[in-house]
Amino acid sequence: MKRLFLLFLTLTLLLSACKTSNEPKKTADGKIKIEYWHVNAETQGGKTVKQLVDDFNKQSKDVHVVAKYNPEMYKGLMQNLQSEAAGGRTPDVVQVGWSFKNYFKDNFPYTSPSKVIKESAPNDKDFISQNFEPKMLKIAQDDKGEQIGLPYSISSPVLFINKDIFKKAGLEGKTPKTWEDVKEYSEIIKKKTNKYGVFIQEPADSWAQQAMVDSNGSHIVKDNKAAFANKEGYEVYKYMQDMVKNKTALHMNDEQGQQNFVNGNVGMLFTTVAKQTHIGKNASFDVTSTEMPGWKGKEKKTPAGGAMLAITAKTKEEQKASWEFMKYLYKVENVSAWTKGTGYVPPTKNVIDNPKGLQEYLKKNEMIKPAIRQMTNVVPWASFPDATGLESEQKLLDMRDRILSDDAPVEKTMKETQDSINLEIENNK
Repeated sequence: MKRLFLLFLTLTLLLSACKTSNEPKKTADGKIKIEYWHVNAETQGGKTVKQLVDDFNKQSKDVHVVAKYNPEMYKGLMQNLQSEAAGGRTPDVVQVGWSFKNYFKDNFPYTSPSKVIKESAPNDKDFISQNFEPKMLKIAQDDKGEQIGLPYSISSPVLFINKDIFKKAGLEGKTPKTWEDVKEYSEIIKKKTNKYGVFIQEPADSWAQQAMVDSNGSHIVKDNKAAFANKEGYEVYKYMQDMVKNKTALHMNDEQGQQNFVNGNVGMLFTTVAKQTHIGKNASFDVTSTEMPGWKGKEKKTPAGGAMLAITAKTKEEQKASWEFMKYLYKVENVSAWTKGTGYVPPTKNVIDNPKGLQEYLKKNEMIKPAIRQMTNVVPWASFPDATGLESEQKLLDMRDRILSDDAPVEKTMKETQDSINLEIENNK
């Protein structure tokens, strides 16, 4: 059925492209009109997206950008993109989460930024090499080394700490280095303050869980198959389940959980560094951040969160306009504004120490520094192959909810989920 759907989707897109190949969208005053899809809610850079788009539109004589927010993070964006594509419609520039890189590449028409530059903006032929490190570019490439898109949102998970709660719990001056420390401190916080010790983020992805599983010596995905149902994987989910059961860890939807931290009801928050701007502005207590905890005696691995920008525009005019918008977003001052507004680590060179960039900002904002320091441990965000990406990610979310909400048996639930994912992968070969 999936193969038939993909065939239908491909034929629909081809027919639609034939109909509209010479008909770029335009505004009433003749500007090329492009649509930019993003996942940035108000608490995670939405205001900055609006400001950057507004500023671009004011200075551009030829291009007008319309930004569209997609809820449910990158999974939600992919679902919306799938729906639009089936109807013969696509946006022009999209944020593609790293966990959906393979799914996007295999299921949607796109144009590599390198190709757009070569065909429509030859004066920018050195732009990519001048602005990106090879290691950074690699995470937005396919297995043949072609640029699917360009890195834009780069994050790593950090641990935010309510220093007031730590002080009340007798933990003043202590910094958890390991997940064993987090468990111990959470128990102390619960006993001394009756607050929750930690909230481990629970959005519509398993990024935080990957960070914990990979650092414990297992894998979410290995050799294009689910590979988390083993001793090390079981340990991570049992760890979370036990802490939720004894009420030292908070379990609820992600927005509510993070708001509970901001409201002063939780001692520690494990989430993306991209939340640091929102937390810093809204927390009424003394807050700090530290590097992601590891497991005692094991190598810490930090999955790269965030997204790349990819061009899905159909016509040559729209592709050129899309590149003009992307190039604007990568200007030093705009990458700087993006980092200040979100907390993401800059994807381009010459921003951190640049007077026009983040030089002064970093002197005053300590909470982003742990994320920058731990980028040396960066590993790719697990990406399931081919047509299984959306369904596999949903199965991981269902597994997490069953274990944490329903107290489902960890080993049985994880093994069943892994087998189900791998059966789907095998059936789609």
